[in-house]
Amino acid sequence: MSEPSDLYFRQVPIGPMANFIYFIGSRATRTCVVVDPAWDTDALLRLAEADDMKIVGALVTHYHPDHCGGGMMGFRVPGGVAELIGRVDARIHVHKLEADGLKQVTGVSEGDLVRREGGDRLTLGDVEITFIHTPGHTPGSQCFVVRDRLVAGDTLFVDGCGRVDLPGGDAQQMYESLTGPLAALTDDVVLYPGHNYGPTPTSPLGTQRKTNRYLRIRSREDWRRLMGR
Repeated sequence: MSEPSDLYFRQVPIGPMANFIYFIGSRATRTCVVVDPAWDTDALLRLAEADDMKIVGALVTHYHPDHCGGGMMGFRVPGGVAELIGRVDARIHVHKLEADGLKQVTGVSEGDLVRREGGDRLTLGDVEITFIHTPGHTPGSQCFVVRDRLVAGDTLFVDGCGRVDLPGGDAQQMYESLTGPLAALTDDVVLYPGHNYGPTPTSPLGTQRKTNRYLRIRSREDWRRLMGR
C-alpha cells in the first residue's frame, strides 16, 4: 500500500466573480498558504480551522482586487491580503514586478511582503511550490506549480486565457508566457484556474492543448489574428 501524500490542496469557489481560492500545504506540519485570499476572510479562516491547518502565508497571482482585496479604478473588494495578515502571522508572496501595485491597491507595507522571482520555491513539509513568472495579464503575474497541479490565476483558464486589455496587460507577453514556461509543463499537469469560467473547474493540460484555442497557436502571426491585433 502506498504512503499517504503529505500534500494538502483545496480549491474553494468564492465571491460574485466566480473566483477560485486555493489552500496549499503540508498535512504533516499542518501548515498552509492561501492563494489569492479575497472576498471573505472569515470563511477562509473557518475552512483552515475545520481542516486543522495553520495559515502561514498568502500567495498572490496578481494585484487585481478580486484576487487580493482592496480597491482599484473605483472597484473595491472585501477581505484580501491586508485583512488576512492582520488576523494571522503570515507574509505575502508576490512577484517583484507586482509588489508596488499590490501595496497601492491593498495598503500593505513593504515589510508585509516577500518579493519573488520566477523559479523561486517555497517548501512546507515535503510539499514544494514553484513560482513561475507569467506576464501578460499584468507585468508580475505568476503561477504556482505543486506536484502535478498548476495554479494559474488569470494567466490561463479552462478553455480561455486572461485579458490583456487592462492596465499593465500585454498581448505579446501573454503569448510568450503561454508558449514558453507553461508550454514546458507536461500534459498530465492539471490546470487550476483563478476563475470558474470554463465548462469544468479543472482540466489536464493535455486536454487544454486540444480544446483551448489560446494553446493551439503556432506562430506570433496566428496569435495576433486571434487577439484581433
